[in-house]
Amino acid sequence: MTVDFPPTTDELLETFDDLPDWDERYDFLIDLGRELPKLAAEFCTPENKVDGCLSTVWLVTRNENGRMQIQADSDSIIVKGLIVVLLSLFHDQPAQKVIETEPQAFFKQLGLEQHLSHGRRNGLYSMVERIRQLAVEMIAAS
Repeated sequence: MTVDFPPTTDELLETFDDLPDWDERYDFLIDLGRELPKLAAEFCTPENKVDGCLSTVWLVTRNENGRMQIQADSDSIIVKGLIVVLLSLFHDQPAQKVIETEPQAFFKQLGLEQHLSHGRRNGLYSMVERIRQLAVEMIAAS
């Protein structure tokens, strides 16, 4: 894991803009997935599994000084790359900002809306909804 992990949304947008076709962007998502730290086995439990994903995805959060810390993993390398995209949006943000962030425009700018299969898109939004749900729970617990 590099010091600059996860990349910022601006860094992702710049890199995606520099890649001329979707195949190269897809390869970049795979490379991002390879950078995702492995989730500890103790967190790979049914209660941390994200429903609505074709692949298996586990997602956990914790509150650190009012900011949402997110860890996630998947059995699919491309989904791991999508997790990194979500981390760039939501990791280390206040829970209220996580709830208010609308990711569709960002996903569209990256080309995810048009190039991901219907199933992958649904899984991406299932992960977004799970992160939002955990943000609501974080606010309620504080």
